[in-house]
Amino acid sequence: MKRLAVTIVPTATALAVLAWLVPGVAYAHGFGEKYDLPLPLSLYVTGAGLAVALSFVIVAVFVRRTPSATDYPRYNLLRLWPVRVLATTPVIQTLRVLSVLLLLLVLLTGALGVNRSTANIAPVLVWVYWWVGIAFASALIGNVWGLINPVRTLYEWMDVLAQRVIPGGLSFGQDDSAYPPRWAAWPAVILFALFAWFEIAYEGSAEPLSLAIAVIGYCMITWWGMAIFGADAWMRNADVFSLIFGILARFAPTELRVVSESGKTESIDDVEAFRAAPPERRELGLRPPGAGLLNSAATSTSYMVLVVVLLSTVTFDGLQDTPPWARLVHSAFVNSPGWTTTAVTLVNTAGLIAFAGIFVAAYLLFCAVMARSGEEPETRDTMVAARVFALSLVPIAFAYHLAHFVSYLLIQGQVVIPHASDPFGFGWDLFGTSNYQVNIGIVNAQFVWILAIAAIVIGHVIAVFLAHATALRHFGAHDVALRSQRAMLILMVGYTMVSLWILAQPITEYA
Repeated sequence: MKRLAVTIVPTATALAVLAWLVPGVAYAHGFGEKYDLPLPLSLYVTGAGLAVALSFVIVAVFVRRTPSATDYPRYNLLRLWPVRVLATTPVIQTLRVLSVLLLLLVLLTGALGVNRSTANIAPVLVWVYWWVGIAFASALIGNVWGLINPVRTLYEWMDVLAQRVIPGGLSFGQDDSAYPPRWAAWPAVILFALFAWFEIAYEGSAEPLSLAIAVIGYCMITWWGMAIFGADAWMRNADVFSLIFGILARFAPTELRVVSESGKTESIDDVEAFRAAPPERRELGLRPPGAGLLNSAATSTSYMVLVVVLLSTVTFDGLQDTPPWARLVHSAFVNSPGWTTTAVTLVNTAGLIAFAGIFVAAYLLFCAVMARSGEEPETRDTMVAARVFALSLVPIAFAYHLAHFVSYLLIQGQVVIPHASDPFGFGWDLFGTSNYQVNIGIVNAQFVWILAIAAIVIGHVIAVFLAHATALRHFGAHDVALRSQRAMLILMVGYTMVSLWILAQPITEYA
């Protein structure tokens, strides 16, 4: 049984308490009957791999000039009055208040409501509408999380109140310089590792009480970081979800841009700078999808690891739906009487760690091969190559996320309708919707399979273009860049074929 999607980040404090909680009820992936493939699965997998390989040839032939990382076609959407209305302070503040109310609802229902995932609104709000919904919105629309983040909004409200009695309020950090540069994004990497364990490996992650404890733990760590190092510095460098959603937002067709009085660009996709800038210097740019991933100048080693681990965890989440993994978990379950839940958690934990290690090692190995093509000392450095090419993996990560979780959003998202009338699970019927039955027919396995093929292939094709453009900038000469990308092509074709095989297992039938 597959849980909803992904829950909110656990923290070290929260995990210590979560360990003894009883596992919650799992949520199903089911569509009813599987989709009977008209052709053997091997043909689909091979065809997808060939499509990615063909895109490499096309890009190599036609893309010979290095695309600019910042100068690309764009249009300021704030010139349109409907967009200006939506971007006004009252509208944004209303959205922030709504996000805070939903956060408080998760805490209240998790702490006071029935501690059963099928009876409580907290899991669907967190797993479907927060992680899946915000992730989709980030990649397809823009960095909405940076504008409505309820944890930051609550901190700002508390800071205003604190300033009445404490000089300086809650902000002990003076400016961005208070954040230790050597930390880079490692705090976010650690928190994401805990988050991935909680969602994928921990058997009680669907419990409303577990979610409430995890949310509180995450809020406490985030508020501590903002108070010590400054809100902007913590959000920009260390907050796990600001970074994750920000990574996905770099793929989006819109960007937050701040310009000087002379019209010169000062920042792109920097939420903190956008929030601090006066309205007349803000732009909401419409740009080609993926253009925000062309600029890898500020990518650190920790940021690179975050991108690769993000890709590994969503892939492992899909692997858990396959028959081989189900047999492995079943074996652990039946062969460990008295501690079955612990055994399953240990198996999933081992798989999660192994997948992350394999992905990081494989990526560094292929980067080492690419670096051998370089002619200058810096271009022959494996870690430099790993940092430079990390953002080209983002379209692949989002494509897999879209293919794997779209059914959750369309099917499990309907669960909010009955829960709206009875959020705590007390038997209420506030809006007359408590008896609503989820319509699983709104999406079938055939639709999900076709979407999976399209998303995986398109995502990899965009990644091929980004990698080639990055290689042109990094290596300089076209022939050197082309030679370096042979290793990346092998990596992407291989992952295309493996990921489609994983996605096919729970939704298709084949000979």
